[in-house]
Amino acid sequence: MFLWGTATASYQIEGAVAEDGRGLSIWDTFAHEPGRVRDGHTGDVSCDHYHRWPEDVALMAGLGVDSYRFSIAWPRVQPEGRGRINQAGLDFYDRLTDALHDRGIVPAATLFHWDLPQALEDEGGWLNRDTSYRFAEYAAAVADRLADRIPMWITLNEPFVHMVFGYAMGSHAPGRALFLDALPVAHHQLLGHGLAAAALRERGAEKVLITNNCTPVWPASDDPADLAAADAYDTLHNRLFNDPVLIGKYPDLSAYGVTLDCVQDGDLDLIGARLDGIGINYYNPTRIAAPTAEGLPFADTGITGHPTTAFGWPVVPDGLRELLTGLKARYGDALPPVYVTENGCSQPDVPGPDGVVDDQARIAYLDGHIDALQRARAEGVDVRGYYVWSLLDNFEWAEGYHQRFGLVHVDFATGERTPKASYHWLARRIAEHAGTR
Repeated sequence: MFLWGTATASYQIEGAVAEDGRGLSIWDTFAHEPGRVRDGHTGDVSCDHYHRWPEDVALMAGLGVDSYRFSIAWPRVQPEGRGRINQAGLDFYDRLTDALHDRGIVPAATLFHWDLPQALEDEGGWLNRDTSYRFAEYAAAVADRLADRIPMWITLNEPFVHMVFGYAMGSHAPGRALFLDALPVAHHQLLGHGLAAAALRERGAEKVLITNNCTPVWPASDDPADLAAADAYDTLHNRLFNDPVLIGKYPDLSAYGVTLDCVQDGDLDLIGARLDGIGINYYNPTRIAAPTAEGLPFADTGITGHPTTAFGWPVVPDGLRELLTGLKARYGDALPPVYVTENGCSQPDVPGPDGVVDDQARIAYLDGHIDALQRARAEGVDVRGYYVWSLLDNFEWAEGYHQRFGLVHVDFATGERTPKASYHWLARRIAEHAGTR
C-alpha cells in the first residue's frame, strides 16, 4: 500500500515545554540564548499542539491522509535523558496514537528530531558515545508503551543536518562550531540508530527505518577539480549516512584527511542491520564547485535558473526523481522500500481579505514533486509513501516563525488554524488516488 501522509516534529509544534514533567531540551536552551533564533522566537508555545492535538487530528482526517509522521520528544519521556520515565509524557503520545487509529490514520513515530535532553548535552551530547546507549534505553521505554499500536518507527531524523548545523556550524542547537571535529556526531548518531533499532525489534516493532536528508549533487562544471569537489560533497552529505545503514561500511574519507577513530568493533554490524525501509527527505539539489579558499574540499555555489521558495531554495521537482533513481542505481538490491518522509516548501502565506490562504506556489510545488515521485516509481524505485512537510505552519528552527511550510495556516498569536488552498488541493489529489494505492 502506498501511504499518503503529512509530517511534523515535536519541538516545532507542541509547545507546553514546562508542563507535565517535561525536561529541558537543547532547543529550549538554544532558543533562549540571545541572537540564536531570528527575532528571539522560541518554541515555548508554538502551535500549542500539546493542547490542541484533537483539532489537528481532525485536520488530518479532513485531508484524507493514510499516515501521520510525528516525533516523540525525548525530554518529555525522559526528562534527564536517562533512567526515570515520565509516564505523563508517554500518556500524551498514547492518547495521540489512539486518536489516529480511531480516524484510520497509521502512526509513524520518529524517536529523535533534534530535541536532545539538555542533561545529555551537558555530558557531551552526541560527541559522547554514551548518548548512543541512552538513546537505545529511551527507545525501549517508548516501544514498551507504544509498539503494539505504532507500526512504523523512524529512529533518527536527518543526522547529517543535526551534525552539520548543530555541531559543525553552530546555527542550530546545541550551537557548537567544531567543523570537521564534529564527525564523531555522525557515528554516535548512527550507533544510536543501530542500538535503538535492535531495542524496537525486541519489543515487536513492525517496521524500523531511519530518515536521511539527501540531495542530488551537481558539479559546477566538467573541470576535474569541480568533479572531485562534487564527489567529496556527495560523500559527506549522502554516503556518510546511507552507506553504513545500507551496506554496513563507511565511505573512504582518507582523501579528505579525515578518519573516524571512534568506530569500535561490532559497531557497523549494529548500524548495518536490516532496515524495513528508508526515509528520504528531499528539498533541492546542490551545485558544488572546487573550493576557493582553505577549509572544506568543496564550495556550494547555489543553483540559478529555477523558481525559489521563501527560504531561497531552488524548486527542482525532477531532482526528486533523480535522487530516487540514483539511490537505486547506487545501492541496487540493498536499497529497501523508500518512503519520502519530508517534501514541501516555505511560502509567504498571508490570509486574504476573505480569510483564504491561496498558496498556488505550494500547489505547483507539490504537484511537480508528486509527478516526479511517480516517474521514479515507473522507473523501478520501490517508493511506498509520500509525506508532505508540514501539516502546520510551525517553529522553523533558527528562522523562528518566519518560514511557513504548512498545509494549514497558523495564527501564532491566537493558535487559530486555517486550511490553505494547498490543503484542499491535496485532499482532492489523495482522493483521486484512493483506488490505486
